[in-house]
Amino acid sequence: MKAIIVDDEPAVRNTISALLKDSFRDITVSAQAGSVREGFAAVTEHQPDLLFLDVELPDGLGFDLLKRISPVTFRTIFITGHQEYALDAIKVSALDYILKPIDLDELALAINKAREIINHDEEQLKLQALSENLAGKKVLKRIILRTSDSLQLISVSDIIRAEADSNYTHFHLSGGKHIMVSRTIKEYEAMLSGSGLIRVHQSHLVNLNYIDKFMKRDGGYLQLRDGSSVPVSPNLKQKVLQAITDHLYE
Repeated sequence: MKAIIVDDEPAVRNTISALLKDSFRDITVSAQAGSVREGFAAVTEHQPDLLFLDVELPDGLGFDLLKRISPVTFRTIFITGHQEYALDAIKVSALDYILKPIDLDELALAINKAREIINHDEEQLKLQALSENLAGKKVLKRIILRTSDSLQLISVSDIIRAEADSNYTHFHLSGGKHIMVSRTIKEYEAMLSGSGLIRVHQSHLVNLNYIDKFMKRDGGYLQLRDGSSVPVSPNLKQKVLQAITDHLYE
């Protein structure tokens, strides 16, 4: 397997290269680069199977490199920091990533996922989601939901609510559509924070745009525009009411 590492920090490139050499003998680093321009030249010349790509480079976003390549025929593992909007965009687009400083266990997990046979249509779908999310002025536009038999590209604005079911999450969408995915609601709460979905109960996320009214009886619950109702936890009541008020004046 041929790999290329594109990151503007030589120390990061050298760390990944050393870890690959020590722990992944079947992966050969064909080239390293420190910019979009250099990375594009390296990818064009070496045609890698795997690309480690920094999110932010001196001459643009790492994604700018991918936009110059069509179709993308390799797996991409993004390199990013902890506190970046881009990290949420990558997560909701179902793409692989490793965090700085580079950790061997995280690297191994990302590589093992990358070893799976690439489905070019699925990869293009993920990259389409990432493109829209990075262009969204720090408001996530699209999310990839992986079901048992497909990947679905969903507009965040179409999500009415999400409901926990053990380690599964049920998404209820506009138009009556329902999608179940095998990830916890806690993960989606983190991914979609700042995108209009708020936690109102241990088992429920709700899109502020679909709240019709707050009902005080029966301990308090939200009436949504699709006719459904969602309970509000007593300890979250004030936070929910404040979020509704703030949303009205945005």
